[in-house]
Amino acid sequence: MTATTPHYFRITPGEPLPLVSSLSPFKAVVVIAADYTPEWQDQVSDWLVENGCRYMMAWGPDCSGWDDSVDYADLKARDFEDNDSKFVMTTWHTDDSLEQVFWYSQFCANLSYDDVALTNAVILHVSNTDCEAELLNLFEQSKTLAEREAGEEN
Repeated sequence: MTATTPHYFRITPGEPLPLVSSLSPFKAVVVIAADYTPEWQDQVSDWLVENGCRYMMAWGPDCSGWDDSVDYADLKARDFEDNDSKFVMTTWHTDDSLEQVFWYSQFCANLSYDDVALTNAVILHVSNTDCEAELLNLFEQSKTLAEREAGEEN
């Protein structure tokens, strides 16, 4: 299995979105920790798809809404046609811890729908507070989650 390289970006409504197209194709973990408008959510969803996101995982309040928003952005980008070559897979993780989502991104979300390797993980933190060190540490820690949980069962 190829290792995943995490890239942290904090975004907030009203600020320019970062340049991430050089990481394409990539998977994204959207970590929701701040308020936003539906219009801004649509803008971010379009931006994700336009910049090469091929697998999006959402975590936090109303994460299922991000799943729907990115699905719609993907459909728009494909002119509402059944073209699976650029299909963006999406998941939401209402009942999982963020560490579980990071684990999932590293061990389950390794390929796009059309089997393109996704080695870059964009951690897209919707927040008013920068938590780069904490989230990158949690991402790294998640690599051993399965072993730690298996040890708790014994």
